Amino acid sequence: MGIEIESHKVGCPQYDPKIMLKLLLYGYSYGVRSSRKLEREAHYNLSFIWLTGGLKPDHKTIAEFRRKNKSALRKVLKQCAWLCVKLDLIEGNTLFVDGTKIRANASIKNSWTKERCDRHLKKIDKRIKEILSECEVADENEKDQLSLVKMKEELKDQDALKSKVENILNELKAEDKKSTNTTDSDCKLMHSVQGSHSAYNVQSVVDEKHGLIVNSDVVSENNDIHQFAEQVEQANETLGKKCQAACADAGYSSVDELEKIDEQGIKVVVPSQKQALKEKKEDPFDKSHFKYDSVDDCYICPQGHILKYSYTNTVKKAKVYRGGSACRRCCHFGKCTKQSRGRGISRLLKAELKQKLEAQYEELESQKTYALRKQKVELPFGHIKRNLKVDSFLLRGLDGVKAEASVLASCFNIARMITIVGVTGLITKLGG
Repeated sequence: MGIEIESHKVGCPQYDPKIMLKLLLYGYSYGVRSSRKLEREAHYNLSFIWLTGGLKPDHKTIAEFRRKNKSALRKVLKQCAWLCVKLDLIEGNTLFVDGTKIRANASIKNSWTKERCDRHLKKIDKRIKEILSECEVADENEKDQLSLVKMKEELKDQDALKSKVENILNELKAEDKKSTNTTDSDCKLMHSVQGSHSAYNVQSVVDEKHGLIVNSDVVSENNDIHQFAEQVEQANETLGKKCQAACADAGYSSVDELEKIDEQGIKVVVPSQKQALKEKKEDPFDKSHFKYDSVDDCYICPQGHILKYSYTNTVKKAKVYRGGSACRRCCHFGKCTKQSRGRGISRLLKAELKQKLEAQYEELESQKTYALRKQKVELPFGHIKRNLKVDSFLLRGLDGVKAEASVLASCFNIARMITIVGVTGLITKLGG
């Protein structure tokens, strides 16, 4: 795993990394993650004492081991997945991808945007002017009193705060970032059903056979739109082969991302945003009622009017077609569109691929696969968040949270393996 063992190191001998890793994994498996709580368990809990062979590392040693071996801890899940493949518990034929938000070890109060920086700078400048004005009055009326000293101290604090806010603002402009957190610069302000928090987006790829996790990752992006290809490819790398099908919800429905997997001959089962909202009442003037003419590259509306190509939107990667003056003469003008330029319809440059993937999702076999998605991919998140009571990460920075996510995913896999095979059966399979 890349952990260095220096057997001839001068000074106090270090604890065996195997012992430390067992302590972390066992502790995390029972919701004991704090280094101080792990230290306490190693003193009083018989199962921990047996597991560590009577060794009692203190909280600082445990915390340092976790902090210094982040890259090694990220490999724990990969080794666990390999073990599951070896025991024929993971097939790797169909993979399910999903994400969830977990709070960072940072307060939302320490999240800064350009707008917040500007607001605070205005308040600080206003307060500095007030303090300077008060100082002038105090110089004349209360020359030797304590109030002047207090005001000068506050002025010093305000100057320091102004300098801090200006540095944050300069950092946001230099890196072209929308926001940053002064406690953990890698986390982002994210919105979920629990509210808005400084958080990370945890990605998980689960195998269909027994719902075991093949790959776990953490990203700073607020949504899942750019994650599908990356997560499936990471899982395939762990499996050592390409999966046959990859499934996710509409949050992953970026045509560019889906194309990367489709090109590899892997069946993509991901609904478009429109398919996900199919229960929504359809607008009589919806785009679906307009017919596309591929020969003349135009759209024909239900009234028979032609919408001609207008321009290409490079940001949305789509062609835009407009009805022009024909729309203004139409009996539905004002309902279909109120624009003087006529009704506008956009068509993705990769519209044919999108249509192919939508048709693929509607297939009976794909619907059966998609029906399994929730029960397979939501179970690990439920176990980690509810059973292990993980409501936030302990480590900071992407490397740290990725290491924690790997350990937590491994804990789920181990618990799931015991459920499937049984303790005795698992020990037998492992040659114990």
